[in-house]
Amino acid sequence: MTSTPTAPRVAFLHTGAVVIPPVMELVGEQLPDLSTVNYLDDRIVADLADESRQDSVPDRLADLAAAAKAAGADVVMFTCSSISHLAASTAEKAGIPVLRIDEAMADEAVSGGGRVSVLATLPTTLNPTLALLRERAGLAGTEPELTSEVVPGAFEAVAGGDRATHDRLVAEAIERHAPSSDVVVLAQASMASAAEAAQVTVPVLTSLRPGISRLAERVQAG
Repeated sequence: MTSTPTAPRVAFLHTGAVVIPPVMELVGEQLPDLSTVNYLDDRIVADLADESRQDSVPDRLADLAAAAKAAGADVVMFTCSSISHLAASTAEKAGIPVLRIDEAMADEAVSGGGRVSVLATLPTTLNPTLALLRERAGLAGTEPELTSEVVPGAFEAVAGGDRATHDRLVAEAIERHAPSSDVVVLAQASMASAAEAAQVTVPVLTSLRPGISRLAERVQAG
């Protein structure tokens, strides 16, 4: 009797529930046979900004990755840029590979050097994204000129359920930065909906689609 090969399982670790549906949609589109499991800790971003709680985050991520491994996951993917800098340490503690959904976006952004504008709605996301861009630029041998902005009022709007205002504020920021940029990077997956509203001629990069495409390449390569 021949056993049927088990489909690879990927665990997605989220810090906001809003990202789960678009991630699962892209996985269904690009990796329809993939076995998935989602983990959510929706206090991580807030706790990263809280000096009394931020030291708890690395262990919490390691615990979630260990749970994913116990559930049969072959790999974990972080879907939040605020925790990208903790991927390597989480992988070491949990003993399972940890991918970053924003890494492919960062590689595309810095591939040609040039002027890269980075927009975020939270300071806790901006700094890790800038660090990731510098890391990937170093690996690519490029030296992009980085500028950045935390878009005022955008996070408060979306946190209050006002997606339209969030998208308008982010789109206005994209349009402000585009004339002096070769590429605009949106640091948070939750900002992607605003990219469609901006009227600009430079590329506006978001993390989800390129991140899932890179995951697909890894899974298909075995």
